[in-house]
Amino acid sequence: MKKMRSETSPLTKKKKKEGLGWIELIRGWSCVFQEFLFQRVMSSHLQNPLPLPSLNHLTCIVTGSTSGIGRETARQLAEAGAHVVMAVRNTKAAHELIQQWQNEWSGKGLPLNLEAMELDLLSLGSVVGFCNVWNARLSPLHVLINNAGIFAMGEEQKFSKDGYEQHLQVNHLAPSLLSLLLLPSLIRGSSSRIINVNSVMHYVGFVDPNDMNVVSGRRKFTSLVGYSGSKLAQVMFSNVLLKRLPQETHISVVCLSPGIVLTNVARDLPRYVQVQYALIPYFIFSPQEGCRSTLFSATDAQIPEHCEKLKTDDKPICTFISQDCKHTKPSEEAHNIETANRVWEKTMELIGLPLDALERLIEGQEVQCRYGTHQE
Repeated sequence: MKKMRSETSPLTKKKKKEGLGWIELIRGWSCVFQEFLFQRVMSSHLQNPLPLPSLNHLTCIVTGSTSGIGRETARQLAEAGAHVVMAVRNTKAAHELIQQWQNEWSGKGLPLNLEAMELDLLSLGSVVGFCNVWNARLSPLHVLINNAGIFAMGEEQKFSKDGYEQHLQVNHLAPSLLSLLLLPSLIRGSSSRIINVNSVMHYVGFVDPNDMNVVSGRRKFTSLVGYSGSKLAQVMFSNVLLKRLPQETHISVVCLSPGIVLTNVARDLPRYVQVQYALIPYFIFSPQEGCRSTLFSATDAQIPEHCEKLKTDDKPICTFISQDCKHTKPSEEAHNIETANRVWEKTMELIGLPLDALERLIEGQEVQCRYGTHQE
């Protein structure tokens, strides 16, 4: 009865939000168009490729690293000396790339330290299995780069075998589960980082924690709704994760925009859109240009200090790096603490983890995941 009165009371807070207001949409789309039109000018101070320090001491996992931004990220990290794990669905393609890079690198120094491991983000069971195999090594992990993503054009909703809308699962749920289950290894890394390759499109995204699959009918599903919403959910989840991680874990959480990049994420775009992409090369980044904000986020020495400062704010947000490798703020909607906390709780439910999983993982305890048992 108390719950019913609170829901119908005249003192109830503002009506439940069901989408972005027109002012928020105008602001959001202005950010998108600004990035598209001016990203090359804004990034003109950056070298291409981005110079990297020696990374011999780092172990990095890069998802989706057989094409596009992930491929360039993995190659450049390896050439700088890092041990790079290519976490991919197609390990055959990854092994072929590794052999190609080794041949091209021959004579320039020590062989590149690369390996491939199978990971299918459309299967949460695959995520659990990958984490079990990696954590069993008891090795430190210094940088986790959640790079893989999809933007599947079309009005038809597609669902994973786990029952989740594919944008939601690949862009948000699977990376969230991966980040949490790899915490034991990230803690061993000391001053480690979780890097989420996000998108300026999160500025026009909206998340209803009670309808993250967008199946209630209150909102019409489109690929844009699925993609932008999944990217916003990732930022919100990252905000809460940064706040909840104890300072002594020394783990930084970063989201970033790579810019508007011509990659395989756009492979499902209609042919006429792909042709338009090809006709405007000045505005579109190459994968080598698009990976610069990822590499900056993974290697810049000031990132941990910046994350610690943000953690102490009243309205905590994770570090967000723009395509020109500068600190910026995520969208206005991403600052909604109440919604972010609800997204956190709903995400934990959807990925099959208990609400106290973060605390238990930090303490080194075994956590039962609905999609398999996670073991340190």
